[in-house]
Amino acid sequence: MWPRRPLRRRWNVALLSPLILTVVITSLAFSTPRNFAFSRLLTAVPALAASVWPVLPTVLLGVACVAIMVGLSLVYPDLGTWFTVGAIGAVTVAAAYACQVRIQREQAFFQLRLVADAAQKVLLRPLPRRVGRIEIESMYLAAAAQARIGGDFYEAVVTPFGVRLIIGDVRGKGLPAVGAAAAVVNCFREAAYDEPTLEEIVTRLEASSTRHSCTLAAEDLLEQFTTVVLAEFPHQGDCIRVLNCGHPPPLLLHQGKLHVVEPTSASPMLNLAALIGTRYTIDTIDCAPGDQLLFYTDGVIESRNSEGEFFPLQDWMSRQTTSAGPGALLDTLHRDLLHHSGGGLNDDVAALAVRVRDSS
Repeated sequence: MWPRRPLRRRWNVALLSPLILTVVITSLAFSTPRNFAFSRLLTAVPALAASVWPVLPTVLLGVACVAIMVGLSLVYPDLGTWFTVGAIGAVTVAAAYACQVRIQREQAFFQLRLVADAAQKVLLRPLPRRVGRIEIESMYLAAAAQARIGGDFYEAVVTPFGVRLIIGDVRGKGLPAVGAAAAVVNCFREAAYDEPTLEEIVTRLEASSTRHSCTLAAEDLLEQFTTVVLAEFPHQGDCIRVLNCGHPPPLLLHQGKLHVVEPTSASPMLNLAALIGTRYTIDTIDCAPGDQLLFYTDGVIESRNSEGEFFPLQDWMSRQTTSAGPGALLDTLHRDLLHHSGGGLNDDVAALAVRVRDSS
């Protein structure tokens, strides 16, 4: 909790800043010779209040500044009080209008945040920590602090064929990317239960992604395609089936050694199958209870430090152990990513950490 306290103190100071400024200017105006004319700075007080206060307190503070000027005129009769009073009145009226506009925009933004939160719960719903024979943890980090959702997505479901999961990244921005991600995730949630093979699942994902793309404007299609990794953990047997469609390869810690799960043959990304064919390759990887996998989007490996160096994910992963579990792995990744990037991310980040348990 300690990182939040300084932020709260700064916010309290911001709320009190109009009053603090008023007290400082008033003290200077009454305690210095009239030729310094510090009182004229009172015109800035309502403008400052409009940025942090509601309309009524802003107006009342403007009235208080006028009263201060009237009191000051009793001390310095030749100060030219009425000119400053008029300026304070004009600024107060303008500040009240600006304050009302700010509040309306904040309310509209708050409603958008509520909609974004609801969309995130649909697209990136929380995953159970135990899914069939695997333990799983998820992480999503937005590059922009105000962002709630983007083109990165993941899902995991238990099916008659085993535990199946997907992680992917829509290459694009804004609402078109969110819509494309939603189309893929929703299709996966249905196809994963129905289709007996990963190849048939990705064929349905391709069809769904293509249909969604037909609803977009031509300019939104220029760079929109989707990379995905599908993985299947059968209910019995010590193996994992992986189908990689142009996505960064998962990392596997198998019996203490790091393995990069590269596809033996490239499979087309979603939305590009019509151009380069529909030949998909499924790789079968040996695994054992206790092995740990990391699925991730390219925001992880493209995170840069101040010198422009990418995050060394494979070296980082080779130093991890499987004993801590998926949650600890993602906590460490989160911490080290922010440390590497200096607290800011270049792109959205999604990751799934999976630990294989005994099939019994």
